[in-house]
Amino acid sequence: MRLRRPHVDGEELRESFQPRVWIRLVVLSLLIAYTVAFVLENAKRVHVHFVFTTTSVSLIWVIILCLAIGLLAGIAGSQLYRHRRRRSSGSQPPDAV
Repeated sequence: MRLRRPHVDGEELRESFQPRVWIRLVVLSLLIAYTVAFVLENAKRVHVHFVFTTTSVSLIWVIILCLAIGLLAGIAGSQLYRHRRRRSSGSQPPDAV
């Protein structure tokens, strides 16, 4: 008994090929590889000096903490700006520009 390879139509193969999926897969793989390399490169320990104490932590934790603080400060700042802008526009008479 001899098995035959199924016939694959070239047109069907071209229609089923999705370059966007492959591009996303490559970009995601590169992003993951970059993130792993970034974490491994910043794994050394550094001293963080506070007012009354000093501690030694991994540099990646300092970077992540600064990123989180900056992100939260940016979100809080934009909310305060929106709230103040909304309040100041509501207190003016409608005909004032």
